[in-house]
Amino acid sequence: MADNDTKDPPPPYYSVAVDPQTPPMAYEAVIRQDKYGVTQKPVPHYVPKDPAQVQVAAVIVTQRVIAPPKRQESCGRSGKGLGGWVGALLVLALIGLAIWLGVRYGSKSYSVHHESDCKGNDCKEQEHNEMHDGMKETDTCSNSSIQCDGIQNCQQAVDETNCVRFSEGGVLQVRTSQDGRFLPVCNQGLDQSYADQICEQLGFRRSYASNPVDSKTSVALTVGPRSAKLIQGLVNVSLGCQDEKAVSLECTDCGKQQSASRIIGGSTSQLGQWPWQVSLHYSGSHVCGGSLVSPDFVVSAAHCFKGSVKNSLNWRVYAGTISQNALQIPYFLKKIIVNENYNTNNNDYDVALLKLSSPVTFSSSVQPVCFPTFDQTFSDGSDCWTSGFGTTQEGADLASTSLMEVKVNIINTLLCNSSQVYRGAITKNMICAGDMNGGRDSCQGDSGGPLVCKGGNNRWYLAGITSWGAGCGQRQRPGVYSRVTSLLPWIYSKMQQEKP
Repeated sequence: MADNDTKDPPPPYYSVAVDPQTPPMAYEAVIRQDKYGVTQKPVPHYVPKDPAQVQVAAVIVTQRVIAPPKRQESCGRSGKGLGGWVGALLVLALIGLAIWLGVRYGSKSYSVHHESDCKGNDCKEQEHNEMHDGMKETDTCSNSSIQCDGIQNCQQAVDETNCVRFSEGGVLQVRTSQDGRFLPVCNQGLDQSYADQICEQLGFRRSYASNPVDSKTSVALTVGPRSAKLIQGLVNVSLGCQDEKAVSLECTDCGKQQSASRIIGGSTSQLGQWPWQVSLHYSGSHVCGGSLVSPDFVVSAAHCFKGSVKNSLNWRVYAGTISQNALQIPYFLKKIIVNENYNTNNNDYDVALLKLSSPVTFSSSVQPVCFPTFDQTFSDGSDCWTSGFGTTQEGADLASTSLMEVKVNIINTLLCNSSQVYRGAITKNMICAGDMNGGRDSCQGDSGGPLVCKGGNNRWYLAGITSWGAGCGQRQRPGVYSRVTSLLPWIYSKMQQEKP
């Protein structure tokens, strides 16, 4: 978390080499360059080492991955004479043996890089999750499948996801199977049990509130008698609402700060100020941030879970904490779901959904952040905030012990994509925030954490997920965040598929 505007000295730093609460570790990263000169908020890869022999350093990992060097040709392929033939035959024999071993034992050996103490069914679940995380999802659907008709005709129910959304004011909209339009749902006939059913369908445990709001639309949806069907199978198209009232639905009491006071002249957060902020630890050390969005789910960045760190058994989630020296009891991960379209070359679709093994208990210091509505905009220049436990300046050796915060401004995408800034690297799934003059930015270790903006209803909305940037706080190099409004359909669909 870089805030070069403050004149106060930075808060105490967090050393994973000497802190008794965490094992001695060191970062292991590869520096890569790309044509944009762009760097990513990196994922530290921790490697156990002797604490007396190592100093921890945060290494900037560039955003793009250059192609690996070509493999050298084997001497046996280009050699002459008997030695070459013998070598070739030996290579063929070894290849045949490897193929036989792969067929014989392959189904048991794909997770060999994941060290764990799982047993029995726990291992089976872990293997299933890891295989799921590493592959693009494919689904099998029947020929009679119709999207959003309330009947699940696909094994993973992809035909019945992305059928519900919320518009301005939290107005519930459902997609019709007849023509694919999203239409507002009338308030009449939609009671508390109906509201609970809809929120449960979306991956929440129950509804928080439903209220009538004015709606003079000429076409709307009325609800039929409640049953076990999905909401999209219980609505009918009508000519507006009988009383001109649509329903505004809230599935969580979200986005509320329990403490809004700030330390004068500083950038250290107070307890309850950002109650949705979580610290994600891998093998005992803070690696990334995340945002609590419901009792069962955390939203973070896909790039935090590349490679062997997909093993959910080695992750811990700490909520309601503002200091790495005073961690609460951790929550465990049941599943890590990385967006199947995540692109490691340009960091597009940099989002992951984490399902917790047990629901979080909300308190004054632990609260969910609000999802934006699908049509919510965060105008250029808006004051927003980002938070995290990352380093307080670019290239710093140590991360922050304390939860840090910094105010940033939403930056116009055309400007951020200009030749003077990121030269076309910003996709429709990204949003820029910071200060074009430099000085205010997220930094290493903040990845996956929240970019939040305050709405007119005095609630905080998750506008972005800390993703990448060129350095920290550099002039004309603002932070780049995953744009949550663009990724909401994916997030909601996965929450629905993995609902508790």
